[in-house]
Amino acid sequence: MRRALTAMARAIYPARCMVCDTYTDAPGGLCPSCWQDTHFISGSTCTTCSTQLPGEVTGAQCDTCLSFPPPWQRGIAVLGYEGSGRRIVLALKRHDRLDLAPTLSAWLTRAAAPVLAQTDIIAPVPLHPSRLARRKFNQSAELARPMAELAGVAYIPDLLSRTRKTESQQGKDRIERHENLKAAIAPTPRHRAMLEGKQVLLVDDVLTTGATLSACTEACFAAGAQNVNIVVLARVEPRREIPIFAATNVKD
Repeated sequence: MRRALTAMARAIYPARCMVCDTYTDAPGGLCPSCWQDTHFISGSTCTTCSTQLPGEVTGAQCDTCLSFPPPWQRGIAVLGYEGSGRRIVLALKRHDRLDLAPTLSAWLTRAAAPVLAQTDIIAPVPLHPSRLARRKFNQSAELARPMAELAGVAYIPDLLSRTRKTESQQGKDRIERHENLKAAIAPTPRHRAMLEGKQVLLVDDVLTTGATLSACTEACFAAGAQNVNIVVLARVEPRREIPIFAATNVKD
């Protein structure tokens, strides 16, 4: 009966590409053109920021992360923030395409498999209440919740909180992003004790400079977390400059 109803629904509402709305063979998929335009991160990548590395190496870090290690241990990204990958992120984040979340969460779960077995808590990067009220949903939470269900890991949507409203990060350089988030993220008081000795996996939609995820990671460690890893849907290709998580270590 379930198969028959599914077949009937697909006949009435044919599956379409999640990017361009072209008809596809299955729901939650990409047409051939958009698939070719989507950069799935694979092969040799930095273990802490997912930047592509030359050659065939495993367990290595890029020069930037070796010189200025981020606060988290392992950083995983699914897509490059370019082409169809960028359009997928923007469709979810700005065009309310919550129907994409199950497929994107499945991608994230597969990518995060190396760290999920040791994860105690999955949590999204938080939004300030005022921004959440305008957007109506937290895109990071929409990705993290199905991940936790698929992986069988505890999900705490409000593990972290925005303690003050910050300006948009758009248009800011690395140092400005860091300053913008100073003292802006903290463990939610009722969950603070829960972080003691735990392995945490933070979920976000995009990794750019790492400012937001650094602030979230440091908040987890401040509450006694043993280890923090991150997984993001898309990774912006970094420029050759000092990363935001190293900004506080830069000497005059």
